[in-house]
Amino acid sequence: MELKIRTMAEWAASGESPEFLFWVGCAGSFDDRHKKVTRAFCEILQNLQISFAVLGTEESCTGDPARRSGNEFLFQMQAMSNIEVLNMYGVKKIVTACPHCFHTLKNEYPDLGGNYEVIHHSTLLAELLAQGKIQLKEEEKEAVAYHDSCYLGRGNGIYEAPRNIIQGLKKELKELKSCRTKGLCCGAGGAQVFKEPEPGNVDIQSKRSQEIIDSGVQKVALACPFCMVMIQDGLNKHGKDKEIQVVDLAELVQQTMI
Repeated sequence: MELKIRTMAEWAASGESPEFLFWVGCAGSFDDRHKKVTRAFCEILQNLQISFAVLGTEESCTGDPARRSGNEFLFQMQAMSNIEVLNMYGVKKIVTACPHCFHTLKNEYPDLGGNYEVIHHSTLLAELLAQGKIQLKEEEKEAVAYHDSCYLGRGNGIYEAPRNIIQGLKKELKELKSCRTKGLCCGAGGAQVFKEPEPGNVDIQSKRSQEIIDSGVQKVALACPFCMVMIQDGLNKHGKDKEIQVVDLAELVQQTMI
């Protein structure tokens, strides 16, 4: 079923303003797997009658990969272009499902004149659950592991919201061997996802995937498109991709809500 989501241009044309701008991000827009996360999150917002908009074709990359790769000139070009669009629409609150977009919009755009209230979708979903706005199905309790994203956890100190979602959905939270401040990177951060890894004795992607396998769960939740690619690929390499389901927190909520 096709989702009908209004753009900021359409809201502006009608003289209205939504509560949130949903920053979809490159992965959420173009990666086939993460498009499903985008859809799940949008359906949750629509079901709860939360007003939001997207930029559509006016959204471009935040510039995160450019800056992490060392191309400061390109980063500032991309950032200034986005800030011009956001400020033109008078955007106040932004929600995004990508920790990389979240970090860049929240912590790096202010230096260039982009000042917004930016929240990660895990924080919003946790708040909605705590407020009792999400009605849950009656289901058997299942164990779910959570993988901490570097940019969400160590980068911005968001550890509790994702865990509150899992427990708020009446799931059994299984902590991985390396978690919270000591959580292992999936192997994609710092623009590593776009290049071949340096030679070493242990592949961080393989090590993290093995920790998930060792936890004994059949489902692992995460909150980052890059982590999703790397963890899914790591489980594939271990031959466990059919045994362990990899889901975003938005998908976990959507699967459980009435």
